Amino acid sequence: MTGRGQVSAGDLLELVRSGRATTRGALQQVTGLSRATVGQRLDRLFRAGWLREGAGGPVDSPLGGRPSITLEFDDAHAVVLAADLDTRHARAAVLTLTGEILAEHGGTLVVEDGPETVLGELGRWFAELLEKAGHRADEVCGIGLAVPGPVDSETGRVVQPPIMPGWDGYDIRGRLARSFREHTGAGSVPVLVDNDANLMAYGEQRVGYPDCSAFMLVKVSTGIGAGVVVGGTVYRGVDGGAGDIGHIRVGAEALCRCGSYGCLAAVASGGAVARRLAEAGVPAASGSDVRDLLTAGHPEALGLAREAGRQVGDVLATVVTLLNPGVLMIAGDLAGTAFLTGVRELLYQRALPRSTAHLEVVTSRLGERAGLVGAGAMVVEHLYAPERAEQRLAALGV
Repeated sequence: MTGRGQVSAGDLLELVRSGRATTRGALQQVTGLSRATVGQRLDRLFRAGWLREGAGGPVDSPLGGRPSITLEFDDAHAVVLAADLDTRHARAAVLTLTGEILAEHGGTLVVEDGPETVLGELGRWFAELLEKAGHRADEVCGIGLAVPGPVDSETGRVVQPPIMPGWDGYDIRGRLARSFREHTGAGSVPVLVDNDANLMAYGEQRVGYPDCSAFMLVKVSTGIGAGVVVGGTVYRGVDGGAGDIGHIRVGAEALCRCGSYGCLAAVASGGAVARRLAEAGVPAASGSDVRDLLTAGHPEALGLAREAGRQVGDVLATVVTLLNPGVLMIAGDLAGTAFLTGVRELLYQRALPRSTAHLEVVTSRLGERAGLVGAGAMVVEHLYAPERAEQRLAALGV
């Protein structure tokens, strides 16, 4: 917001959603707008179904009087669809605008089968989930998708993804929107795409650590990636490449799927641990297989997971010194006690005490739902940001 005349209905919505101003009087005070102008702009939001009146708030005047009526974001006027792709598995859900999961489904979906097949199947999942949740397709305001590769946030296309063959530069937004239309008969809806670690970090930070100004999540599954949330916003770098710590060279000679030698992911990811177990005669082909072995307490898997944790912790000592986060969250298939123990061993040994004095090293709170919650939140924050909200209100004719 700048001058009074430039404070839009979208700006008022942002103030209500953030909790900074939740009564008409508070909106007047924060914006400097007149009572009539606030009323006119709020009326647009009421007509769109985006706001509702809540219970009476505290009486503002020391002389008493009627309590102020509070304003609330009405999360019942639309729903969001979200999906989280891993290399061999995916999850999809219908969510409210405030992040509550209404229906979800998880199943096998192999990313190597290519975008046409995978995104086509997601459209079918979405149609079934909407029916399960009791919502119509025309109630969907947007779709969010988390993918295991670097994403150019401007185009929604993955850029040279090491573990997503056939996806480089593909029009994911267009194909998923088309698949949704084909399976539901609905009109066009916006589709947003981001890296899975970014969206997991966003979901976890918003739900569990909203006051943490520098939050970092490291996902260790088939590959290794990190998401960083600074000041409540995902840090993506200039073209979506931030957080790709799995391809930091660690000096080993193992061949990585990206084509280089010695990447961290080549020696410490779930895929790397699975390969070493398979070489030792233990059936394991992926990070999810390793997770199952760790859950069962398999001794060799536990030992290799701890060793992988130490290798990741060695890299994170540098990352933590650079970023100085308040929370470092370990998530993904290997995120158990053995791996976390290894991370802590090397991290606290190598990082400067100043960098770790106020650092919490934790594991995921949302578990397999983190990417879904983050993808849903990404859609809502995009669609209801002041400028975008103003455009949508105009399109609705209110």
